[in-house]
Order: sequence, then structure tokens, then C-alpha cells
Amino acid sequence: MKRGRVLARIGWLVACASLWLGAAVAQDSAQPLAGGSAPQPGAGPPVSATVKVVLRTSLGDIVLALETERAPVTAANFLRYVDHKRLDGSEFYRAMAVGEDGQYGLIQGGLRGNPKRVLKPIAHEPTTVTGLSHVDGAISMARADPGTATADFFVVIGDLVALDAQSNGDLGYAVFGHVVNGMDVVHVIFGQPRSSTAGVGVMKGQMLAMPVKILTARRAQ
Repeated sequence: MKRGRVLARIGWLVACASLWLGAAVAQDSAQPLAGGSAPQPGAGPPVSATVKVVLRTSLGDIVLALETERAPVTAANFLRYVDHKRLDGSEFYRAMAVGEDGQYGLIQGGLRGNPKRVLKPIAHEPTTVTGLSHVDGAISMARADPGTATADFFVVIGDLVALDAQSNGDLGYAVFGHVVNGMDVVHVIFGQPRSSTAGVGVMKGQMLAMPVKILTARRAQ
């Protein structure tokens, strides 16, 4: 399958995966976080505000920079799960390889619709609003329809810009940060054995035979 056609199918595959996860339980809605850096004379473009989060997994640490200024609703939502320790004990459970060489794709993790842990779905922040993109190392929200994202997320391996909002009206997926350290761990998770029987529909063959534990998720000190 040619790369262009493969990329065009990724959004559909992620949406199918999100539908499989289950429904969310209503809780408090996300609130945007304030912040930002004032430009300095001669310093070039201002750097957007971010908050770092460390995902300590059973295979090593992944450090994320969450875009609290450019994607305030989505980043604040993820920080709610972090601050309430709701992601502790969750898992990376899916690895989807794309293309004949399988060198790009995504790993997906989160609560898989656990009714005791998921919070109220959040408003969708398309990449046309945030200015972010599904490039290598980006972290984005899994969802079914726009406005249904709760706790499940994915990390992109390689540039998968077909997941961005498109000019045809497709709102894409909501990028809200990127990996700043630990892409080697992301690749190790991506390379874990898949089950040949687990999963439904397009998910079959993409579920990890032994999901990778997210031991803790904490703001970086």
C-alpha cells in the first residue's frame, strides 16, 4: 500500500479504536490554564508555555511537554488525570504500525473507558486552532466523534499529518504536546509483541500481547 493511501486511512483506524474503548462518565469539565512567555527584544518569536509530565512505565520514563498555552483545554484535561493520579496503573495497550516497512505509526494508552476513572469528555481543539501537528513525538487524544475524548491518548512515531484537521472539514485529532525525552522508550513499546487474537475489527493484531504499565504519571519536579 502506498504511503499516501496508508496515511489517509489512519484517521479512520484511530476513530474505530476510540469507539471500541467505551463511554465516559460525567465529571467536572476541563478548565484552561493560563500562562505564556512575553517576547523579549531581539529574542525572536515567543516560546509557548508548557508543563512537563513524566510517565513512568515498566519499560522506562517518557517525559512530555504539554502545550498549556496553545492547547489549553486538552492539556488541562490531561493534567487533571495526572493530578488526580487517575493514570496510575493504566497501560499502553496498542501499537499500530503503518506502511510496508512499519517504521511509523503510534502507540496508544490510557484508561480504556474505565467507568470508575474517566472524567467528562472535553471540547475538541483542532490543529487549525492550536497550530500543532501530528509530527514525530506528538501526543494527541484518541476519540470517536469530536468532543468525545476523555483519557485515552496516543504518541505518534514518524510524521502522520493526515491526522491533522483537513481542508475538507475533517477536524482531525487534538495534539496537545510532544515527547521531550524518552522516544527510545516509545519505540521499545512500539516493538512489543502483538496478540494475534485480541482486538475487534481494525484493532485485531494491534493489541499488545502484554500491555505496558504506566506506573505513575506526575508533573516533573
